Amino acid sequence: MQANAQKITKAARLALTLGALGVVFGDIGTSPLYALRECLNALPAGDRAAGIFGALSLVSWALVLVVCIKYLTFVMKADNRGEGGIFALLALSHVERQKQGLGLGFFTILVLFGAALLYGDGVITPAISVLGAVEGLKSFDPRFTPYVPAIVCVILSALFLFQSKGTKTIGGIFGPVMLLWFVVIGLIGLWHIVQEPAVLAALNPLHGVDLLTSHPLHATAILGAVVLAVTGAEALYADMGHFGRKYIAAAWYAVAFPGLLLNYFGQGAHAIDHPESIDNLFFALVPEGVPRLLLVGLSIAAAVIASQALISGTYSLTRQAIQLGYFPRLKILYTNRDQAGQIYLPLVNAALAFGSLYVVLTFRSSDKLAAAYGIAVTGTMLVTTLAYWKVARVRWQWPLWKIFALCSVFLAVETVFFGSNLHKFYDGGWLPILIGLGLLAIMHTWKIGKAEIFRRIYANEITESELNAIASSDRITRVRGTAVFMAGNPRCTPLVLLHHVKANKVLHETVVLLSIITEDVPSVEEADRLQTAGIGNGVWRVIARYGYMESPDVSVLMERVRDSGVPVKLTEATYYFNREMIITGGDAKMWNWQKRFYSLLSRNARPVRDYYRLPPMQIIEVGLPIQL
Repeated sequence: MQANAQKITKAARLALTLGALGVVFGDIGTSPLYALRECLNALPAGDRAAGIFGALSLVSWALVLVVCIKYLTFVMKADNRGEGGIFALLALSHVERQKQGLGLGFFTILVLFGAALLYGDGVITPAISVLGAVEGLKSFDPRFTPYVPAIVCVILSALFLFQSKGTKTIGGIFGPVMLLWFVVIGLIGLWHIVQEPAVLAALNPLHGVDLLTSHPLHATAILGAVVLAVTGAEALYADMGHFGRKYIAAAWYAVAFPGLLLNYFGQGAHAIDHPESIDNLFFALVPEGVPRLLLVGLSIAAAVIASQALISGTYSLTRQAIQLGYFPRLKILYTNRDQAGQIYLPLVNAALAFGSLYVVLTFRSSDKLAAAYGIAVTGTMLVTTLAYWKVARVRWQWPLWKIFALCSVFLAVETVFFGSNLHKFYDGGWLPILIGLGLLAIMHTWKIGKAEIFRRIYANEITESELNAIASSDRITRVRGTAVFMAGNPRCTPLVLLHHVKANKVLHETVVLLSIITEDVPSVEEADRLQTAGIGNGVWRVIARYGYMESPDVSVLMERVRDSGVPVKLTEATYYFNREMIITGGDAKMWNWQKRFYSLLSRNARPVRDYYRLPPMQIIEVGLPIQL
């Protein structure tokens, strides 16, 4: 029995490691399609061998410093009950709480901007990954050249249209396909290294330093291309909750990292012997004909998987932002009843699809798109380091010297990378920045607008004893059934209840004040989910707690409320909540454009009844005019 348990444990470990390969490393795993090529294109004329050695040195040590040291060794230790990502750092810092009337703090805005930049990455990554893969058809047959953008658009359109079906049916092949990908690119790289073993000297970091110091005028362009080799590093941290730090590290060190290094060095060896084939450097590693066509097919499959993983990650990021109150409610569909994390957001999917197709049709080639890629990636890395600094100081209470000694190294590297990508702004780098600023405006406006409305709605300060007195008044008629009033504040009386009593002079025999609270943790234990307390005269207060990676279902929740002893009759229950009607021109401490923008967002946000999955025939909405 013990041996069998051990065998099952090993199988589970292998499954987690294989799953991490398919989801976490898709983006960084497809970087060999274009990263070293762009580095070599940025080299000055002259000694090509020395330049290739320097570029390889910079790429390999960028992988070590950014992925191995920063993320796997340090940043991924900053987990929020096993979950990672930029919102986990925000929650761990405990500084995102908004002070009344003062808006959001600088640090919170900075972290939100880092999160917003990930959406820009979500637009560009599918485009550049699939473009880089499909361009391999040109090396197979040049007649494919004018059709590459159209083929890419067809592949991406099919990918985005498939999202509503979920990833349950194809998720199982992600890991094996990426395992095959890393093994194949590693082996073909090793084949060329054996033919030119001198290329291994590029492991010496001095070659990279010498390249930058010898050609300072080209250093910016070279470093801007080196960044392409570490795109997707943020995914290691963001997806930590799905697989765990241990298995992500195992997949990296056992498969992904060796495969990438071997392929990059194989490309370098081939470039030394065949400098004329730099434009198709990755695909030139295999002979023309069927072998190259097979590599193109495998590259397209890997690029689609990389895109799928990023699209799914964007869905999860959006749900976290909604739960934490930084984003308007959107329609969320669950594509797998067994996996709560497999979700589909139609609006986000449509926005990503439009953005990716626009990028493909605008840039039309991976080398032109690479010129716009990097600002968002390095910007997010910088924000992650600053947020890690805050967590280490506030949460872990590290001494300043320890934080400075560690984070200053990361900041020095990433500041150089970020600065080296700023020249890409006019070449298209403005696009992810514009997307990031737009999403930051949405998140900031929604958060401060909701806080202002929350303050106004619960300014009545009706205490539980006063509510008890209202319920026991002989001027109030009690009728059969259950009334559930949605209460944003778990200590106050919702305004919709007061309006209901004032207008109708009745209360149901059972009244539930239901508050749904989002905690600063990814998920809440079922034992801690529900808290009920009787106020008196048939009035109950119920507090339900959810994590920022969970979506509440009030219908299921009310069954638990009933089972906990609250005398609710679910078939006779009526759910009451406010329907905001925003009027501008008030004295709220918001810019006028923010008031109008919040009004637009509020009108188009998904109704509370749908977001909380309330029974559609048991709902009463009460209009609530609010002047901001």
